[in-house]
Amino acid sequence: MSKTWGILMLSVVSAPSLAETELAHNLCGISMQTRAWQPLEGLNLGEVDIQADDVELLGTQSAEFTGNVDINTLKMSLSAQTALIDKQRGLLNATGPITYQDYVSKVNSTGLNADLNNSEVSLLGADYSLSEQQGKGGAEKLTVNQSGLLLMNASFTTCPSDTPVWEIEADEINLSREEGWGETYNAVLRILDTPVLYLPYFTFPLDERRKSGLLTPTISSSDKYGVETVTPYYLNIAPNFDATITPRYMSNKGLQLQTEFRYLTEQHEGLVGVEYLDSDDSEPDLEERYIFHWQQQSYLGENWRASVDVTNVSDDNYITDLGSSYASKTDTQLYRTGSLTHLGETWRTDIKVQNFEVLGDHLESYTAVPQINFTQTAPWRFDNFDFTLSGEISHFTNGSSEVDIDSATRVHIEPKARYNYATHAWSFLSEVSLLQTNYKQNGNLTGTQYSDTVSRTIPKVRLYSQLNFERDASYFFEDGIQTLEPQIQYLYTPNKDQSDIGLFDTTKLQDDYYGLFRDVRFSGVDRIAAANQFTLGATTRLFDKKQEEVFNFSAGQIFYLSDDAKPTEQGLNSDTNYNALFAAQTMLHWHRRWYLAGGIQYDTDGKQMVQSNVTLDYKGDNNQLVQLNHRYANDVSGNTIEQAGVFTSVPISDEWQFIASYHRDLENNRSIEVLSGFQYESCCWAIQITGHRQIETDLNQLIGQEQATFDSGISLNFVLKGLGSKSRYDAQKLLQQGIFGYRRPYFLNN
Repeated sequence: MSKTWGILMLSVVSAPSLAETELAHNLCGISMQTRAWQPLEGLNLGEVDIQADDVELLGTQSAEFTGNVDINTLKMSLSAQTALIDKQRGLLNATGPITYQDYVSKVNSTGLNADLNNSEVSLLGADYSLSEQQGKGGAEKLTVNQSGLLLMNASFTTCPSDTPVWEIEADEINLSREEGWGETYNAVLRILDTPVLYLPYFTFPLDERRKSGLLTPTISSSDKYGVETVTPYYLNIAPNFDATITPRYMSNKGLQLQTEFRYLTEQHEGLVGVEYLDSDDSEPDLEERYIFHWQQQSYLGENWRASVDVTNVSDDNYITDLGSSYASKTDTQLYRTGSLTHLGETWRTDIKVQNFEVLGDHLESYTAVPQINFTQTAPWRFDNFDFTLSGEISHFTNGSSEVDIDSATRVHIEPKARYNYATHAWSFLSEVSLLQTNYKQNGNLTGTQYSDTVSRTIPKVRLYSQLNFERDASYFFEDGIQTLEPQIQYLYTPNKDQSDIGLFDTTKLQDDYYGLFRDVRFSGVDRIAAANQFTLGATTRLFDKKQEEVFNFSAGQIFYLSDDAKPTEQGLNSDTNYNALFAAQTMLHWHRRWYLAGGIQYDTDGKQMVQSNVTLDYKGDNNQLVQLNHRYANDVSGNTIEQAGVFTSVPISDEWQFIASYHRDLENNRSIEVLSGFQYESCCWAIQITGHRQIETDLNQLIGQEQATFDSGISLNFVLKGLGSKSRYDAQKLLQQGIFGYRRPYFLNN
């Protein structure tokens, strides 16, 4: 028989997402649970459905049910042998064997006591499993309430097997659904049923919410650092403020403290990072070593923006020696700038303070204090002509004794008139500019080529046109389309002696295919390259029926009409110049898993290769990838660079992943970096083991083949899942640890 009772039970919580449950079950090698617990159909809020073989009424407010008792509400279901309900006092007692289930957990127990008025259920001799995330265990007493589960003399693990890899046994475990974290008191961590660690108090996450606590440590060993342990501690200060404090112990160097503070407000977002080593045991001549990094973006109203990007180090070799997430080991200078931008209806104004900290034995760069740039964003129009004005006011300083110019002020004005006509089939652009620059240079200039004051006026004319052809390419692809896009540019800038002007923020730009069609060869305005030249080039592309680009090829070259416009005849302070530079680049994406890209720069006058690069990528399922790459440059600070490398990530099974990378210096015939590693991941634990051997860099001296030194090491990262982050571990991230980090710059979804 059955009877409905008006009793309010536990609150409803959300069930786990289907994707998360499927991912966890796939990793564990068990079938997916296709249906979570659902309440009995037809019940209304506050109603209780009770079915049993027999019932005995004890007055008007109590009843005892015996034999196959099933109790259902909108919040839970209960199966027991006997149950006694006191409706007046809101009490429920049941004896087992008992199966209790709700949206949060499933419990097998020997006895149950419930306070229905306070929505609290206690079960004795309980074996439980969680519904919203991986987790199970046993408890002498388990209490279910609105905030979560309270377990006494209990165990917890996320491993599904009967003999779990790891398990926590504790006097008390509190699994708080409201806070999203679990707490343990007097806990012992067991691995393979062996006690390995006693924890008087310990917390671990139940969902993705943040909380202060110890993050996964890393242990490694290398020739340079010795035994190294990295133990990060996370501080959840507020919803919009957090910090990470990371002691890093290196037996060969000492104890380093790494700290990072992140913040997010209505107007500002950024981070401040400080890494500090009081003394380096392996470098006794050095004092304290540190790096400071501050990055911030600010939105100061509708029209104002501000940004800060500052990185400072104690010594030139800090990054190459100790490493840091705030700079790359291949960096030779650190960027330090602060800017304030106003976005008006007609003008954009940028006020910037900027300099570069040059690493290694090189001349110190100039500091801009300040540099004010203004650009007209809404041009004046007359018929089909546009007129714009841009310019800057900059003041530069340099305290180095090795430079002749201590400080300089530069004022640059550039009016421009342009005519632009564009359709789908072709476009034409003509520009006429006047570059007026005035310098005031200070320093001990006697006997140098520099002048105290310089006024330079240079006109510039640019004519550019492009055609767009298109035809059917069904012989390549079904419903394929091929385009041909020839380009031509004429550029004229008169030759003017500029040797009396210092170089404050000017450097040569990259000579790739797109660089052939620039109207400048240098950044900044300290050098305006002469030009009397035509540039010819063309690009062809292939598109499939989905309008996705599967192939392109571009090639072009500059042809000089006068000798004084050739780069080698101008005598500019720059890197090696080439009078007949041919540039080409290509991309082939013939299959969704395969990608080929490459480019060359060739001096047709000198019959020599200037630069080249080629990369072949294969991207498979389950983090499978292979990348082959080659790069060549005939002049990098006077050295020839030729390197070849390979990256690979191979899934051995659902749980095991192998990664490796190898790079070789073909010019000096030696390996420069070797990295390999394994990753194992199951639903309840993961381990990463990597080994490396890479060349050491000293920015204070040039290292030849005989003087090169190498660092070798091994790293171990062990994670008990469920006691840390719930996210999967990407083995491909291990390939980014070396000097040559893996990257796929050709895809938008990198």
